[in-house]
Amino acid sequence: MSASARIRAYRAEDESDVIRLWQACGLLSNPLNDPVRDIAFCRDSGHGDVLVLDDDGRILGAVMVGHDGHRGWMYYLGVDPGQQKSGLGRRLVTAAENWWRDRGVIKGELLVRDSNNRVIGFYQRCGYTVERREVMSRRLDGIAVPAGGQNVDEPVVTTYLEMHQRPVLPRIEPAKRQIALIGAGGITVPFYRFLYDAVGRPWYWTDRKLLSDDELAAVLGDPDVDVFVLYVDGAPAGYFELDGRKRGTVDLAYFGIMPEFIGLRLGPWLLGQAIEMAWDREPQRLTVNTCTLDHPKALPLYQRFGFLPYDRVEQPASWQLPVDPTES
Repeated sequence: MSASARIRAYRAEDESDVIRLWQACGLLSNPLNDPVRDIAFCRDSGHGDVLVLDDDGRILGAVMVGHDGHRGWMYYLGVDPGQQKSGLGRRLVTAAENWWRDRGVIKGELLVRDSNNRVIGFYQRCGYTVERREVMSRRLDGIAVPAGGQNVDEPVVTTYLEMHQRPVLPRIEPAKRQIALIGAGGITVPFYRFLYDAVGRPWYWTDRKLLSDDELAAVLGDPDVDVFVLYVDGAPAGYFELDGRKRGTVDLAYFGIMPEFIGLRLGPWLLGQAIEMAWDREPQRLTVNTCTLDHPKALPLYQRFGFLPYDRVEQPASWQLPVDPTES
């Protein structure tokens, strides 16, 4: 890099070079991102720009910067792979921060996938901190994206299943790990919420999130409700919940494995344990339900273990329902 390298505002003739740079940096892996549209939208908004690091006509780095009237945002920060680890990325970050300061923005933010530890480390070295926030989004262009085991534009189909006698279960041997299944008779609300979210977030489990802490504590404290937690190598890996509050019936209310432990044959093993423990209560009937938001293997797994469908309901997803004008 020559001494004349400088950071300047984007020019129309930079488009192909900037896009090639971002492509080389792996920033365009999402096919839904259109860099041409993003650049135009950013610059035409009046609230953003693209800053480029120009070395005698060669673009070595670029970052999209903007603000929403409240916070500054940084996107698409990339440095030529052959020039990385030479301080250029930090120069672009500083340029973005100066752009914010010039416009009176007092806080800058950015989005990084939580699995991208290398990039998180880079921004931490630049003084950025990781905040405990949940980032949520929704596409407004009609493109269907995954939601759990289906797409957002598809109706949710719930299948209700039952069995009326203890089945002969297949022998399941999970991967050879240190496994423990422990009844959580005194489970706390925070720990239950952790389990519920860790297992159910990918599959859009939301029912228990509608309950207050007191309401959830009342459910968990009921003597007819039991929670069993699966531990693998000392770490929680999944759980199931048996609900016997309806006379003569035990419902497998919640059952699942955390995403990090899927693929170790723990699901079939845990389901077998849940079924055996449910029948130890000597009910007349054992029930479970699953829907198309769940893991696609859930329904065939339940059927393989002896559950038979008795009802099927198709309904719109909650986000497909019309807005009630009376709701605030």
